[in-house]
Order: sequence, then C-alpha cells, then structure tokens
Amino acid sequence: MFLPVLLCLCLWRLDGVFGVNGVWPVSVMEGDSVSLNSDTEMMDDDLILWKFGYSITLIAKIDKKSDRFTVYDDVLDGRFRDRLKLDNQTGSLTITNTTMKHAGYYKILTNSIRKSFDLTVSVVKEISVKNGDIVILHNDLTEMKNDDRIQWSFEYGPVIAEINKRADRITVYDDVLDGRFRDRLKLDNQTGSLTVTNTRTTDSGVYELDINYMKMIFTLTVYDSVHCCGPTEAVIRLVLSALVGVATVIILVYEFRSRRAKQDQAQIQTSESIEI
Repeated sequence: MFLPVLLCLCLWRLDGVFGVNGVWPVSVMEGDSVSLNSDTEMMDDDLILWKFGYSITLIAKIDKKSDRFTVYDDVLDGRFRDRLKLDNQTGSLTITNTTMKHAGYYKILTNSIRKSFDLTVSVVKEISVKNGDIVILHNDLTEMKNDDRIQWSFEYGPVIAEINKRADRITVYDDVLDGRFRDRLKLDNQTGSLTVTNTRTTDSGVYELDINYMKMIFTLTVYDSVHCCGPTEAVIRLVLSALVGVATVIILVYEFRSRRAKQDQAQIQTSESIEI
C-alpha cells in the first residue's frame, strides 16, 4: 500500500522542476524540512526579502550591507515561529517541521532576481474500519475559504467528489468506477471532509484530496467482520480466548470434582449402611 503512495508523491508534478510561468512547484511531506533555493549568491549590498501568500506578508529579510538577518516569527498568528532559517551565502530559505499551514505561495525579492514558489504539503493517513461501517476522511480544516475548490479521487483515478466554493457547487460523481460509490458518498460543505457510508471491502484503497496547496493521502482498509483489523486486536482476542478457555477448564474441573466427591460420599454412606 505504501509503495504506490510514495511513488505518487515522488512523481507528482515532476515537470515542475523546471518551473511553470516563473513559479517553481515544491512538494514536502508534513513534518519534514524544505528549502526554497534562490540559486544565486548574495552580493555585498543585497537586500533580500522573503514574502508569503498572495497578501505578500514579509516573513524574512537579509540586509547584507548591515549584515543583518531577520525572521518575523509573530506574523500570521506565529505559524512560522522557530521554523525559518536563512542561508547567509545564498539567501535561501529553509522551513523546518512543516505543517499544512505552511503550504502556499512564496516569493523572494533581491536587487537582481524575482523568484516564486508554490509549496505543497502532503499528508498521509491510515484508517481501518469494519465492513459495513461509516468512515469519515477528515481533512483537518475547520472551514473552507470562499474561493476554495477541493477534489477527491480514488486510487489515483477519476474524481469521485468535489466542492467549488466560488460557484457554491457540491458534486458527487456516482457513475464513475462502474458506480462503485453510488449513493454512499457525502461531502461536508464546511470542511470538505468525505464520508463513505455502508463501506465494503472493495472500498479499500488510496483516497487522494487536493485542495489549494494541500495534498492528503488516505490509505483505507475495510476488513471483513470475521477478520481482525491488526496485530494488537489479534493479541487481545487471543488473550481473551485463552482466558475464556482457562475459565471453562476450571469450571469443568470444579464440577467434575464436585460430582466425584458427591459420588464418593454416597458410596461411603452406602458402605456404612451395609456394615451396620
């Protein structure tokens, strides 16, 4: 299950290594570090500005003339606090311990270059449910923005559900994949999370969510009720079975001994009567 997920993440937007319309796409797994490279060497009088988002919020600055390096930890509710590092040779920016809040548009401005990056943060989650249960694939958003557009796909195939907030449209594609999900998909209009009802073992697979600069991969396993969902449950069931077995043996031995004692007592009483 992990191999296709990793291959997808590695190959995703591979053409972007050459940049598209002057914007360089970069992908990173949540929790990892990522470097946005300036691909140049700073001059003695360079002033370098790093900005984030289409609101162009200043998050870091280098003033070579005064040899001053500054990161602005408190902007944007402190989302970059203790996470930004600047290269004093090239001016490249490194973001450590990335989260989905760090996905988005970055721009570096110097005396000689203008360069932009689209940073996508990818998240992988594993979920297991029993056949027939309901499963909700949470995207960790509290609320979508007015211009958001999200798309859900299955096994890297066609889109199975999407929300276009700008057009105020929610669409579930019942006919794709031979109607596999017909009448069983629901979208949360506020967060975009996907619910699959009356799950089947054939629903097991990779679910992919694309929303702006965020990419989430869910590996869903739907197991049959007669099978356990993992080694922990298997051990628990084995221990419980053993305890039940031991208890049963104890009860049987107790009953056997009780009956045997009663029989022996009866035989003793009978023998005493005969002797009298």
